[in-house]
Amino acid sequence: FRTCADQIIRRCVAGQEAIDILKACHNGPTRGHYGTSYTAKKVFDSGFYWPSIYKDAFELVKQCDSCQRQGKVSQRDEMPQNFIQICEIFDVWGIDFMGPFPSSKGNKYILVAVDYLSKWVEAKALPTNDARVVVKFLKSLFSRFGTPKAIISDHGTHGKI
Repeated sequence: FRTCADQIIRRCVAGQEAIDILKACHNGPTRGHYGTSYTAKKVFDSGFYWPSIYKDAFELVKQCDSCQRQGKVSQRDEMPQNFIQICEIFDVWGIDFMGPFPSSKGNKYILVAVDYLSKWVEAKALPTNDARVVVKFLKSLFSRFGTPKAIISDHGTHGKI
């Protein structure tokens, strides 16, 4: 067993057992034939670990007859899915606005930030949803939790300065 960076204990496997797990995660019950990163993520999510998961997943996809015949899905046809390797608590935050809501004490919006690893939530009721209030909120967040390695948002106009 190994405690990984996300503090989840995973069972270490090797040899044929690792290959069988990798194939099951790649093919999936719906015959998904997932790509390298998503296949590796499914292995992690299933509670398994071995040092060469990513390399082995890459080789499996490269040698998969069905995947090679199908070819790569063009970026135009696929939804963006970015697998994020989170190292430590408060390293990666997701932020977004909620609202507008009916005004309450002058506030019409809620700015929400969620730490990707711990799922810790910070929220603040705000009168506007502009870049100025985002900067003030983030400064408050950073002063309490440290500067993160990444902030993920939907790239709305709220963060544009």
